[in-house]
Amino acid sequence: MEKKGRILTGHRPTGPRHLGHLVGTLNTWASLQDSYDCYFLIADLHVLTTDYKHPEYIQANILEVLADWLASGIDPARSVILQQSAISEHAQLALLFGMLTTVARLSRIPTYKEQVQQLNLTPSLGLLSYPVLQAADILVYKADTVPVGEDQLSHLELVREIARRFNQLYGPTFPEPAALLSATPRLPGTDNRTMHTSYDNTIQLKDTPDETARKVMDMYTDPTRIHASDPGHVEGNPVFAYHEVFNPNDSEVEEFKIRYREGKIGDIQVKRRLAEALNETLAPLRQRRAEWIGRPNDLIDILQAGTQRARQIAQATFEEVEKKMGLIKNR
Repeated sequence: MEKKGRILTGHRPTGPRHLGHLVGTLNTWASLQDSYDCYFLIADLHVLTTDYKHPEYIQANILEVLADWLASGIDPARSVILQQSAISEHAQLALLFGMLTTVARLSRIPTYKEQVQQLNLTPSLGLLSYPVLQAADILVYKADTVPVGEDQLSHLELVREIARRFNQLYGPTFPEPAALLSATPRLPGTDNRTMHTSYDNTIQLKDTPDETARKVMDMYTDPTRIHASDPGHVEGNPVFAYHEVFNPNDSEVEEFKIRYREGKIGDIQVKRRLAEALNETLAPLRQRRAEWIGRPNDLIDILQAGTQRARQIAQATFEEVEKKMGLIKNR
C-alpha cells in the first residue's frame, strides 16, 4: 500500500501515559501506521524545558512511555520509534533555525504564555525556543504531515513559517507540513480541568482496576446537585464525557443521561458503571503493558533500533542544510 506521506509526532517522557493520551493521540497514531510513514519521537530534550531539576526520572519515564505506546498499538515493525536526544541533528538544526526566528515571534505563541502562567515558571531560553526545536524535530525528517490538536496549531504554523523562510533563503529543501487534526474531543481531567499529570487529575494506563475505580468515585460531577433526587447537568460533567468514550453500551449511556437530568439516578450508580466500563476496556491493554514493562532490555533494543534508522535520515538532512547555509566541514 502506497503511503500518503510522512508523519512526525511524539510525547515528552514525563511519566506513564493516561487516558487523555490514549484517546487524544495513541489510538489515532496506531490507526495511521498503515497509511503513513510514521516516526514517533520520545522527546526527552523537551522535558528539560520545564523539568531540568529532576533528571533522575527521565530514563525510567522513557521506558514507561514506550511500554504504554507499544501496549496501545504502536508497532516498531511498521513505524520508527526514536529518542530525540540520541540524535544530535535535532539540536543542531534547532540552533540554525533559531537564526531565522525572532524573539518577538516566539513570544506570541499562546502555549508559551499559558505554560508560564499555569505552571508558575520563570521562563528559560529553552522554554521560549521550544517551538523551534519542535520545528527541527519535524523538518529533520522532512515530515509533511503532523497530527495535532487545535492547541498545537500555533506551533505548527511556526514550523511552516520556518520551512518557508529557509526555502526562500537557501532554495527548496523542506515541506510545509500540513496539520492532521484529531476528530476526538479532548477528554477532561477527573476534576474537570485540563487533564495534566501535574494537576493529579489523570487515570493512568498502568493504574490497577482498584486505583481506577477509586479515581472514578472521586470524580467531579455537578456541584449544584446536592441530593440524588435533584435534577443534574450532563453537559460539563466529566463522568458523562468518559461514559461517551469508554462505555460501549450507547443506549445505557443515553438512559443514564435522561435519568440524571430528571433526578432519578445518583452519582454513585453512574460512577460505578463507568469504573466497570473503563476496567473492561483497559484490561487487554494493561496486560500487554505489564508484559512490556517486565522486559526493559527489549524496550531498550526497540528504541535503539528505531533511533539508528532515524539517525541516517537526520544526518542526510543536516548535511544538506550545512551546505546550503555555507557551513562546509573541513574533512
